Amino acid sequence: MFLRKIAATTAFMGLMGSAAYAAGCGPEGQSIRILASDFPAIHAVVGAAQANCGAAAAEFKPNHTTEARQIMNAALTPNPAEYTSVIVANSTLTQLMNDGLVRPLNDLVEKYGEHIKPNQLITIDGKVMAIAFMANSQHLFARKDVLEEAGVGTIPATYEEVLSAAEKIRAAGIMDYPVTMNMKMGWNIGEMFNMVYLGHGGDLFKPGSAEPNVNNAQGIATLNMLKALTEYANPDILTYASNETQGAWEAGEAALGIMWGSRGSPILDDEGSTKEITSNTVLAAAPAVGGGSIPSATLWWDGITISANVSDEEAEATFAALASALTPELVAAHNDDAVWLLEGFKPGPAAAGVAATARGGAKPYPMIPYIGIMHGALGAELSDFLKGSESAEQALADVEAAYVTAAKEAGFLQ
Repeated sequence: MFLRKIAATTAFMGLMGSAAYAAGCGPEGQSIRILASDFPAIHAVVGAAQANCGAAAAEFKPNHTTEARQIMNAALTPNPAEYTSVIVANSTLTQLMNDGLVRPLNDLVEKYGEHIKPNQLITIDGKVMAIAFMANSQHLFARKDVLEEAGVGTIPATYEEVLSAAEKIRAAGIMDYPVTMNMKMGWNIGEMFNMVYLGHGGDLFKPGSAEPNVNNAQGIATLNMLKALTEYANPDILTYASNETQGAWEAGEAALGIMWGSRGSPILDDEGSTKEITSNTVLAAAPAVGGGSIPSATLWWDGITISANVSDEEAEATFAALASALTPELVAAHNDDAVWLLEGFKPGPAAAGVAATARGGAKPYPMIPYIGIMHGALGAELSDFLKGSESAEQALADVEAAYVTAAKEAGFLQ
C-alpha cells in the first residue's frame, strides 16, 4: 500500500535498438554483473534470473554481500561500472541517485515489464528508477514459551512492555540477555534510532527544509529507550547485525528480538535451530513507544536498478534477466522468503510481522536526497552514548553538527 504513494503513471519512451536476442532475455552475449544483499529473498530473485537467462549471457556474476551498501557507489562510479545492476532499497536508491549512478527504466519496462504491476514502479519526476519486488520492515519476534514461563501473558505491544517482559525473564533466571536487536555501530544503530524516533512522533528534519531536528526531547527519549534495551542484550550487541541476531535467535539465546521481516522465513524453517524454538516463535508488529499508537518502524521495499555507466546492451540484458525472475512461479517456489509484491503471493506466518507493522500505520523510510547524510551521522555519533561515555544531549548535538557539515559539503544546506 505504501508503494502506491510513490508509484505514478509512467510515460514510456519506446524500444531499444536491435541486437542478437534470446527470447525474453534481451541481447545475447552480454556481461550481467549484479551486486546484492545477502538474504534468501534476494538470492531467490537473482538465482531465478540466472536460471532463466544465464545461458544467453557471456557471463552472469552475482555478488551477494552484507557490505553492498558500503561499496555500491564506488563500484558504480567508474565507466564502465563494476556492476550492471544493484538490488537496492529505499535508502540506497537515493544514495545512488544523488551521484547519478542509475538510469531511468521506462523504455525497459515497456519492453520487458508487461507482468510488472504499477505499484512496483518506483517513479520519481516521471522516471521509473527502480522496480520493487518485496516489502520489508523490522518488527518484533517473540518466544511465547519463554514469555509464558516468565509469567508474561501477552506478546508485548510497546517497547515499555518489552522492557517489562525482559526484566521478568531475567528475574526468573531463564535468560540473562533476553533481548536482541540490530545495533551494530554504523548504519544499524542509525536505523534503530530512526524507528524509535519516528515512533515517538519525531521528524528528522525541520518542516520544509534540510535542517536537522533530532536534538530535542523526542531524540533524548529515543536514546534513553535504546540504552534501556541494550541493558537486556548481549554485552556485544554493538557488533550485532542481521546475521548475528538471527544466529542468536536460532541458538535460543534471546526471547525478544527486533529483526527484519526477511529473516522470518529462515528463522521459522527447520534449519539451524530446533523445533522448540521455531514452533514457539511469534512474529508480531513492531512495538509502539512513548504512548504512541503506531509501530516504531520504517517500511521498506527492495528492488531492481540498472547502472548508468554500462552499455545499453548490458543494461538491457541485465534488466530483461531480472524482470524475467519476477513471476508467480518465483513466488510459488519461495512464498515464505519475503512479503512479495508479485502476483501469487500468499501471506504466511513469516510475513505476519511485516503485514501487522504496515497495517498499524508505520511510516515509510524517507526517500529524500539528504536522508543518507542524516542516517550516516546517527550511525557515527550515537555509540559513545550507548557505551556510557557521553550524554544523550551531547550525542545528539554531535549528530546535528556532523550532519550540517556533510549537508553543506553536499549542497543541501548553505
